[in-house]
Amino acid sequence: MSSGFDPHVVRKDFPILERVIDGKPLVYLDNAATTQKPRQVIEAITDYYEHHNANVHRGIHVLAEEATAAFEGARQTIAGFLGATSTREIVYTRGTTEAINLVAYAWGRAFLKEGDEIVLTQLEHHSNLIPWQLCAQATGAELRYIPVRQDDGLLDVGALDELLTDRTKLVAVSGMSNTLGTIPPVSRIAEAAHAVGALVLVDGAQLVPHAPVDVSSLGADFLAFSGHKMLGPTASGGLWARAELLEAMPPFMGGGEMIRDVQWDSATWNELPWKFEAGTMNIAQEIGLAAAIDYLQALGMDAVRAHERELTGYAIERLTEVGASIVGPTDLDLRGGAVSFTFGEVHPHDLSAVVDAEGVAIRAGHHCTQPLHRLLGLAATARASFYVYNTREDVDVLVDALGTAEGMFA
Repeated sequence: MSSGFDPHVVRKDFPILERVIDGKPLVYLDNAATTQKPRQVIEAITDYYEHHNANVHRGIHVLAEEATAAFEGARQTIAGFLGATSTREIVYTRGTTEAINLVAYAWGRAFLKEGDEIVLTQLEHHSNLIPWQLCAQATGAELRYIPVRQDDGLLDVGALDELLTDRTKLVAVSGMSNTLGTIPPVSRIAEAAHAVGALVLVDGAQLVPHAPVDVSSLGADFLAFSGHKMLGPTASGGLWARAELLEAMPPFMGGGEMIRDVQWDSATWNELPWKFEAGTMNIAQEIGLAAAIDYLQALGMDAVRAHERELTGYAIERLTEVGASIVGPTDLDLRGGAVSFTFGEVHPHDLSAVVDAEGVAIRAGHHCTQPLHRLLGLAATARASFYVYNTREDVDVLVDALGTAEGMFA
């Protein structure tokens, strides 16, 4: 395979892909929503619960020390995967949404004021929109948007010169759109933002699972990511941020473990990253995420990206051949593997129901990007999204299922 691995071999590691739906083999094409888990991840979680389960950082018995070592070892794995300089820069959260909210509350409410500006893009998932709406309401900051070009689904980066001013304090941008597949030029945006003194937050929910990411070269100050979109468990993931920013930010939540000393009327905070990790954390989930990262690194992230690029190109070609209209870029260098489309007059929800009867799982709706869909004049789209275990045969089954839908709604 040109990607460096054979997805037909990879899929054998995923028990759920052996399922049969209504008599049809499962074809799972909803990876932008969540990915399936290989045996290696399932076994890592099972091993933790069967042999090492204990709370971390609190006990000095054998189980507690083993659990703590595995939990912090997972942090080291994640830091290495992202190119972080220290594990102090990796804060565990339940995923991208919680990580962005952490920044919006702990940094935004502490450092933004009336008249400041937060620049977003029109591509953003609700998780990188609503936290900043709430932050703006609380601080008096204003929201501005980098526009999307409706003809090709790319960002109009030419608008940066007008949008970015000395009032701009943060630019928050998706690393890869979950709806259009668009890959914004994050490094270029970050350079422009830093030139006016603004910080940059990247929603990496789709980018981190699908392409090599090195935070030292990306240009971001904050990067949020979700484990469940990269073969890991739900409620895993976290926030990478520059240590000096985390040091300056107040805690997001209060409770056990995030403290150093507590008096009746005051407290001091723990060191990084534990200052932001109140209460019992998602221990098994982050250990599972480390196993997922080991799996992806064994495949090679360059190979993951190459496989997705090839399969996305094939999907766009086949879908177009049967009359589907692709929503988003068609240049494979500028997009990821989330392919949204419309299919004649068939409503996406009806389309999803019909292909589901053929064993094919796709997404239908606004994909948590309502403003973007309105901008494009669409109430909803269908979306097929790909990952390491998907094959050309999966695309062919989807296309055949569209033919069934066409016959039903003709």
